Amino acid sequence: MHTALLQSSGRPGDVAHNLRVLDAAARAAAANGAGLLAAPEMFLTGYAIGDDVPKLAEPADGESADAIAEIATRHGLAVAYGYPERDGETVYNSVQLISADGTRLANYRKTHLFGCFERDHFTPGDQPVVQAELAGLRVGLMICYDVEFPENVRAHALAGTDLLLVPTAQMHPFQFVAESLVPVRAFENQMYVAYVNRTGPEGEFEFVGLSTLAGPDGVARARAGRGEELVSADVDPAFLAASRENNPYLRDRRPGLYASLV
Repeated sequence: MHTALLQSSGRPGDVAHNLRVLDAAARAAAANGAGLLAAPEMFLTGYAIGDDVPKLAEPADGESADAIAEIATRHGLAVAYGYPERDGETVYNSVQLISADGTRLANYRKTHLFGCFERDHFTPGDQPVVQAELAGLRVGLMICYDVEFPENVRAHALAGTDLLLVPTAQMHPFQFVAESLVPVRAFENQMYVAYVNRTGPEGEFEFVGLSTLAGPDGVARARAGRGEELVSADVDPAFLAASRENNPYLRDRRPGLYASLV
């Protein structure tokens, strides 16, 4: 499945503008043969929106979800996007995956909140592994800081995730996560990892870009620079199966030795 990563911060606080950016990216990605487009963490509203988080938060089946379902259907590709999710009085930092026919396939709430901003505005999710079937692949969802916990990604590996989508808001000076950690996570867990970042200054933050689609051999199939960019690469089930056959990490585990981890 050809997979496109939209590296963009859109326009913080302007949902209508960000939907237009997503629509244009979906058009370009589909024209390049992509079956999936992934956008960054909090792409719908912007990340550094402060006390506007609760005002701009929407339910998973809200108006913007309907608009994105229409974009996915019109361009014939699945879309994953980050947004602030409202569930009653509770707000989560979430990512939703919508299929090419407009079906809402999966919704994940960030389980590991990073920094005072996130802890002040969001409630952490409590479901570590969320997956959906897409084009013959088992696609898992995660957000930014979550991927930095090896237990999180290993849980996805043990649950059979083939492609892990990680919308992110990775900021300076932590660019080594995109450069080094993400390819290692893909290798040690024998999966593809799509890490799609924001870029440029936003409020008090400086996002570093460097969006990456890494394969199970630890090699980046696509890597963006520091600016606005749409990059893409293939997620190859045959290569994944061969890599899993040759790499013994998951087969050689000895879970009985790891009880102290939990």
